[in-house]
Amino acid sequence: MATASDISNRIIEAVMAQKLAPGARLGEQQLAMLFDCSRTIVREALTHLAARGIVTVSARRGWYLIEPSQDEAREAFEARRVIEMGLIRCTTTVNKAAIKQLKNHLTREKAAVKGKDVGLRSFLLGDFHVCLAECLGNSLLADTLRDFTARTTLIAMLYQSSHDAAQSCEEHVQIVEALEKGNLVLAERLMQSHIGSVQAALKLQAASGDPLAQLRSALSPLSPAQPKTAQELHTSVRKSGRKAAPSNDDSSTYLGALL
Repeated sequence: MATASDISNRIIEAVMAQKLAPGARLGEQQLAMLFDCSRTIVREALTHLAARGIVTVSARRGWYLIEPSQDEAREAFEARRVIEMGLIRCTTTVNKAAIKQLKNHLTREKAAVKGKDVGLRSFLLGDFHVCLAECLGNSLLADTLRDFTARTTLIAMLYQSSHDAAQSCEEHVQIVEALEKGNLVLAERLMQSHIGSVQAALKLQAASGDPLAQLRSALSPLSPAQPKTAQELHTSVRKSGRKAAPSNDDSSTYLGALL
């Protein structure tokens, strides 16, 4: 019988492999049947994931994977940038065993990039950052990064990331090469660039100071032409042989006609 930890770990792995989409419902009964356990254990697993910011719950929908807003997406990448750059900055030396472990991970990454298993490829690309934290000797940050990587994977799916897997793998290679040479300053700079390139590939709208910007854009007139003056309307209608509609400056009337 599966434990709550087993269930939460499987859900995290499925997210990182892009096998579960943002907003996917996680039914307690279905999970209990799948993992051959009680709903109490499932609820414990989901509660842990909710505390880690991966799932959420509502009285109407039940448990489901988060669907981060654009602001939450930016915050998640900023958090990863601070954590991963800080992790490298606090490192003094990287031993040979750690480099070997990282290179073994890169070997699996390269093979997955060339292969057809998209889920494995996605998981390994994200898990590199977890592996890096473990190799640099910080298991606490490794757990934190696992959650943030799962979250940014959901963000990448939600906002249709165009980031190339081969490019991401190559950037990982460059980071490890800098660590192997002991050039931690370069490794930190490469990590900053890497996270930035992943974030830049998301289809996020630029932040706006106008809270109604999106609604304003959606409800703008379909024609780019400026509204005609009363005289222009009179002339246009006279030429077409129709009577002019009564003038009304009420914008709500205009929207009602438009919609």
